[in-house]
Amino acid sequence: MSYEAIALLMFASMMVMLLTGQRVFAAIGVVAVASAIALWGGGGFELAFSSAMKLMKWYPLLTLPLFIYMGYMMSESGIADDLYEMFHVWSGGLRGGLAVGTIGLMVAISAMNGLSVAGMAIGATIALPELLRRGYDKVMVTGVIQAGSSLGILVPPSVVLVLYGMIARAPVGQLWLAGAVPGLMMAGMFILYIVARCRLQPHLGPALSAEERARITRADKIASLRAGVWPLLIFFFMTGLFVMGVTSLVESSAVGAVSATLAALAKRRLSYAVLEATVRKTLGISCMFMWIILAALCFGAVFDGLGAVRAVGDFFTEDLGLSPWEILILMQLSYIVMGTFLDDTAMLVIVAPLYIPLVKALGFDLVWYGVLYTITCQIAYMTPPFGYNLFLMRAMAPPEIGITDIYRSIIPFVGVMLLALVLVMAFPQIALWLPGLVYGF
Repeated sequence: MSYEAIALLMFASMMVMLLTGQRVFAAIGVVAVASAIALWGGGGFELAFSSAMKLMKWYPLLTLPLFIYMGYMMSESGIADDLYEMFHVWSGGLRGGLAVGTIGLMVAISAMNGLSVAGMAIGATIALPELLRRGYDKVMVTGVIQAGSSLGILVPPSVVLVLYGMIARAPVGQLWLAGAVPGLMMAGMFILYIVARCRLQPHLGPALSAEERARITRADKIASLRAGVWPLLIFFFMTGLFVMGVTSLVESSAVGAVSATLAALAKRRLSYAVLEATVRKTLGISCMFMWIILAALCFGAVFDGLGAVRAVGDFFTEDLGLSPWEILILMQLSYIVMGTFLDDTAMLVIVAPLYIPLVKALGFDLVWYGVLYTITCQIAYMTPPFGYNLFLMRAMAPPEIGITDIYRSIIPFVGVMLLALVLVMAFPQIALWLPGLVYGF
């Protein structure tokens, strides 16, 4: 059997295991180790061990539990609730204003957490009941929360971009800055869509009544701004000091974790229950990431030994005769397909050994491609029939929101995301301008 056929068999076996409901790290790791033993005998046992040692030596991996801890501390201590109240006070008088405020909340949560699941949980538990109670259309607000939560993997400090940087050996600082402008651009596009839609169809997002607006004084508005002080300070100390070169990446994540804890303490919300819930959730998510990365390293080592990367590149460029841009578009389409049943981390670690070397060989910028990958993951998260965010929303939504409502809700927002993807592909400087400005390239 040729090496190309073995590589194809490995990939097919892994996909079959995933379709049977196996955990991602188990499907990837078992296929990798079994293939290594079948190919190289007893020496194949060393592959998993060497991959584990490589993982333990990845010093930047320390950032993952620290960033995750920071986000959950902000969420569990109720600081996210205060932020939503601030957006509610300032934007409630606008048609669709609470939906606009929800997007603002999601951007703030993204800047504190770096994961989409946290934004989804906060949006579904805090914003969704309030929006429904105030007469907002259930289909529209369901889409707002799903789309807004997807910003968590693009806006810094994106955990997904940290993982991408580790695998692609790309500077995480540049990746964070590259994701900032496209992330804010996409949030702005969501807001423009919401405002325009609610202006044309006011019943979808009614403004606060005159009586409610009268009860909110100027003093209340000024006082509500205090809710944004702590998140702003945490974001500055964490990301600002890193961009200025004062702290390293790991030090920056530690600063963020400590700042979040001090914020909860200053607001007198750092109880034993909050600390326990934060630590438990941090441990669970961090262990999941580590197992997946370990399995991916093993799988990638076998693929590299088989020469699969070179074979895929030759297939696209020589056998099919495709141009670099045509190959890039096909890769993005494959991510959307995989995203119907895999999360962003699994997609990255499964195809990174194939795609990242190919992207580099085609002459594309790896920092720019990291942003394209992340936006495509956002789209894949919301693509039926098995988009990750669709089922998270179904699990968290109240009974009156059915699966049909959830599927309908994402159609316009996926269209906005596709437009954003096309813009970043057509104009790479949207992503590369800020890192170029800061790092001088």
